[in-house]
Amino acid sequence: MTMAPTTSLHEQAKSGSAFNKNLTYWAGHADTGALKRAGEDGNPLRLDGVDHTARPTWRLRETVEFYRDVLGLPLLHTISARGWGQENHPDFLHFFFDAGKGATIAFFYYIGTDRPEKYEPEDHWFYNSNHTAWSVPNEAELHRWKAVLEGRGLNISPYIRHEILESIYFTDPNGYPLEITLRLRETDVLDETDADLTLRAAMQLEDEFKAKGARLQDIDSVWRRKAKLVEDLIKGQ
Repeated sequence: MTMAPTTSLHEQAKSGSAFNKNLTYWAGHADTGALKRAGEDGNPLRLDGVDHTARPTWRLRETVEFYRDVLGLPLLHTISARGWGQENHPDFLHFFFDAGKGATIAFFYYIGTDRPEKYEPEDHWFYNSNHTAWSVPNEAELHRWKAVLEGRGLNISPYIRHEILESIYFTDPNGYPLEITLRLRETDVLDETDADLTLRAAMQLEDEFKAKGARLQDIDSVWRRKAKLVEDLIKGQ
């Protein structure tokens, strides 16, 4: 007499190579101070654009209908899988919409789960800063996105210009912020130098305040320190 297996196919699959309890590469924090700097090993690395962004969704139908039917982005691919990676990981769907130039907007739908309270949308700059800006090639196309989406009933922000970008904003059925943006000009060596001076000033001040048990509190301090760095740069030329 053949005995029935004591575990399901699902549980047996979890014991395979896809199940890994060592998740320090996923849930840990990189110790920057202990890491070798680029340029020290003669192995330069370069990225080739964005492949995809990914977020969880607890509204499967609404998400598909919003991105495919309202925004009109083609649905390209869906991965369907048993849970993997962690104990009690739910089965899931992972699906991708075309975002142009080979990039995709992707979602995880974890079957049988509810949205945890910490993932609920909120009107706060921390929440809104977690977003991806999708580009359009020219001003006419940015204006067309705003007009067309408003015509389809979406609440779209006014045009917002921030230095080298002009953007519109709206939210999807999950409450995720979305940005459609136009690059107003390309960056050059002056932008690179300015970026370095700004961040160097901020990091110097942050280290100094941290050593005193205090915290950097304002942008004016950064600007003053940056001005000093600019003076030193000019004197050194």
